[in-house]
Amino acid sequence: MSLDTPKFSDLDALYSADSKVATAMYEDPDLFAEEMERIFKRTWVWVAHESEFPDKGSFKLSTVGLEPVIVVRDRKDKIHVMVNRCRHRAATVCEVKKGKTSSFQCPYHGWGYGLDGSLRALPYPEQYGDDFDKAQHGLLKLRAESYNGMVFATFNEDAEPLVDFLGPQVCRYIDLFMKQGGGFPIKVLGEHQFTVPMNWKVQLENTTDGYHFPVVHKSFMQTLDGETNDMFDFLEKGKGWVEDLGNGHSVMVMIPELIDLDDNLDAPIPDRFAELAQELRDDGYPEDQVKKIVRAVGGAGFNLNLFPNVSFSLAFFRVLTPVTVERTDIRHMALGMDGGPAAANRMRLRLHEHFQGPMGFGSPDDAEVWERVQRGTKGGEALPILVNRGLIDEVPGEAGPKGHISAETGMRAAYTMWKRMMAQ
Repeated sequence: MSLDTPKFSDLDALYSADSKVATAMYEDPDLFAEEMERIFKRTWVWVAHESEFPDKGSFKLSTVGLEPVIVVRDRKDKIHVMVNRCRHRAATVCEVKKGKTSSFQCPYHGWGYGLDGSLRALPYPEQYGDDFDKAQHGLLKLRAESYNGMVFATFNEDAEPLVDFLGPQVCRYIDLFMKQGGGFPIKVLGEHQFTVPMNWKVQLENTTDGYHFPVVHKSFMQTLDGETNDMFDFLEKGKGWVEDLGNGHSVMVMIPELIDLDDNLDAPIPDRFAELAQELRDDGYPEDQVKKIVRAVGGAGFNLNLFPNVSFSLAFFRVLTPVTVERTDIRHMALGMDGGPAAANRMRLRLHEHFQGPMGFGSPDDAEVWERVQRGTKGGEALPILVNRGLIDEVPGEAGPKGHISAETGMRAAYTMWKRMMAQ
């Protein structure tokens, strides 16, 4: 498909100025194909956290849009992102999700590639003639840049630098989110993946949508002690906000007092963490470090949504991978403290399982409503999908509009960026 002229020239019909989304946005396979080209191949897409491949020669598999990629550290500790496709006959050169290696080899005809993607050797090269140049047949490489351990890649050599795409407000929130290490580096402790029959944008809308929380997550709220329930009753209190951070990114601040986990460390330790605090004391941690670790264990008080495919939610990363117009893979990555106390990481995993885990009280309910949104689009095709909540009292923020905790400001931020990229 040529990208010189957008196929969908009437973008206003898909996302209107009065914040209405057309049903075709979730259902049109041609639109989906163009999104993969105009968005996922042109902007920065999150592919990995550095803790997932910490050593020289370590790697993990990921995706950029529909394209399978390998994220790897070479012997000089440089990070490379390469399309997982042999340059000969297109077979994948790696099928192990993560690990450590000195090279990659195609299983079909034995073409061998270095950690930097260069073609190192191939059987019987004389049959290609004297003018065959191995330097021209390495694995296809993407631009790769990192910010605070988060690795992004793009096919677009002309894309702005990653820090410019993120912007200062996003970088600030990423830095604040990483304080969940409690003085230790953040580490991915594990992940689970599931598939939802929905368009990828249904999930993109969710992370900074506070309006659904007391409805969809009622069962989760009923499992909490009174102190924790009161903390998560952010919609009723209305102290938080949603803010457009530019370039499709947004933040939903649910618990303002937990934006910066280094603030107010002298506050009393919540009852639910009393046993953890005592275990840390028994292990020899001084009181000031105990308070810092315990506060970090509970997670940050905000959700950060980065266009187009990753979000930071309380204490985990959520990554979306488009598969088809009506299928999206979701990965939930539990986060802990690299080198931190075993007791703290154990508690982090229990908290993750309570909400995000496959048997948790949060994510399964989210997945059900995502699927029901997709099913609902089969009826009333001409009816618009509304993302106009909170327009009445939005105020200017540092990078974009800022609205009530239940406002759909984050969705409007994402769709404004979507429209901009689809018009290019």
